[in-house]
Amino acid sequence: MELYHGSPADLSGRNDREIRAYRFLDELDIEFDRTDHPDEPATTMEVCAEIDAVLHVRICKNLFLCNRQKTKFYLLIMPGDKPFKTKELSKQMGISRLSFADEAAMERLLDLHPGSVSVLGLMNDTEHAVQLVIDRDVLAEEYFGCHPCENTSSIRFKTADLTEKILPALHREPVLVDLVGAE
Repeated sequence: MELYHGSPADLSGRNDREIRAYRFLDELDIEFDRTDHPDEPATTMEVCAEIDAVLHVRICKNLFLCNRQKTKFYLLIMPGDKPFKTKELSKQMGISRLSFADEAAMERLLDLHPGSVSVLGLMNDTEHAVQLVIDRDVLAEEYFGCHPCENTSSIRFKTADLTEKILPALHREPVLVDLVGAE
């Protein structure tokens, strides 16, 4: 894997989701680094570790969740090395039960597929049906890493760009949580 700066010069072979993500970042004048890994989509922690080594960024878990009634949806971003405990997050959010949302809801609300969940998918949620939830430890990092809405590439940009440019452009105010991986 190689490290590149910014959007690919040649967008042929890239899907619309990924192209929209690059255009969104470019419109906001956000500098970012990218690595492409089309032969090995980031579906395992081993591949994510390789990406981490190239981008020099802490890999995050991006979890698409919902309440029991499947009427409220959440995008949780947390450090990849922390265990996720549903009960812990439910308690902090004051929600009786959280579970993983299904693929159909993910595609309908974020225009994403499993393995490609990213904060950038919120640009597709024009109804603001998905609440962003971020573990504070993610915001303590200098850089933020994610997929450009497709798991065959990964990018990194300054975490300050996430909080000061991207989230305001998306009209999003995240709920901040402190997860430790406890029951």
